Amino acid sequence: MTKADIVADIATQTGLEKTEVLRAVEAFMGSIKTSLTSGENVYLRGFGSFIVKERAQKTGRNISKNTTIIIPAHNVPSFKASKTFVEQVKKEVRIG
Repeated sequence: MTKADIVADIATQTGLEKTEVLRAVEAFMGSIKTSLTSGENVYLRGFGSFIVKERAQKTGRNISKNTTIIIPAHNVPSFKASKTFVEQVKKEVRIG
């Protein structure tokens, strides 16, 4: 499902114009990005959490030059689904 599909689905469910829904979806995503880049996690009860995880410094390899490199510690965005959401997906989704 793409962002356009999400916008169309929400517009159908709510009766709002697609342009209004698109602005709301863009604002929602922008708000999450702003929170995460400022170090704040976002918690959506019943859905999940957008969190910032810290990756520790580690040693890597540049295989083309056969050298060892140090990958510095850094932060990455992550999503953790809520327990109820995970259980719902386990119960309802059938693949294949």
